[in-house]
This record gives sequence, C-alpha cells and structure tokens, in this order.
Amino acid sequence: MSLIKLKINERTYQTEADPDTPLLWVLRDHLGLTGTKFGCGMAMCGACTVHVNGEATRSCVLPVSAVTNARITTIEGLSVQGDHPVQKAWDEADVPQCGYCQAGQIMTAAAFLRKNPKPTDAEIETAMSGNLCRCGTYHRIREAIHLAASRPKK
Repeated sequence: MSLIKLKINERTYQTEADPDTPLLWVLRDHLGLTGTKFGCGMAMCGACTVHVNGEATRSCVLPVSAVTNARITTIEGLSVQGDHPVQKAWDEADVPQCGYCQAGQIMTAAAFLRKNPKPTDAEIETAMSGNLCRCGTYHRIREAIHLAASRPKK
C-alpha cells in the first residue's frame, strides 16, 4: 500500500492504495465517487469512462499510479449542477432507459464534443462505438449529441 494523491474534480484527495489498483476502484471504493460504473473490467464497454487531462479514458484498467499527476474528472465533476450541455441534452432527448451506461456515455460524448463541436452522424457513430448500451438507445444518444453540439458551450 502507498499513499496516493490525486486531483479529481478540481479537488485533491489522498488515499492508501496499491499502485496497481485500477483507478475505477479507487474512485468507487476509496473515495466514494460511485457515479463511474464497473461494466466489463476490460476497457471494452465504456461504463467506467472518466476524463484524464481532458481525454476520455477507461478507468477499469488504468493503474492509479499512472494518474497521480493528472487532472481527473468523473461524472460528478462534469457539472456540479448537472447542467453541462451534454447532460441537459441527455435529459431532453430522454436517452436513459436503465441508465447504467449513461455516465460513461456522457463522459465520452463531452470529451468528443470538445474536439469536434459540430459532428456528423458518422463521426458520432465512430466516437461512441466503444460505449455499449444494452438497452439500445443509440439513436437517442446520437440525437442528444447533436442537441448538445447546437448549444453554446459552458
């Protein structure tokens, strides 16, 4: 065990963890930030997506030791009020059904829109293809991303 210092959602945290512990489990089990979900444990489904230095990153396979000097943003830190353009668009397009994958979907979409503020359907499909939704709300996800892209940025 080592003392790990992390900058998450603009706040500094310290916790004891094995340096090889995946960031996901440090977030959930050590720090109580449970918005980031466990899906597959192999970086294949996207449920565990967070931002590391602004990039959408799968936290289930990322050792916490690799992010000790990084800026980490979880779904809890995307917008304290839940009013990020992507979050608002998600609500308006009525995207979630079971909701389990939504934090990862939203984090991926937010990072994507920072890089590509006016995406085409094909670009959205490519960017979001690594995020799985077992309820099949992909058409509403695409609609929400277009909605968010059409709004002024925060």
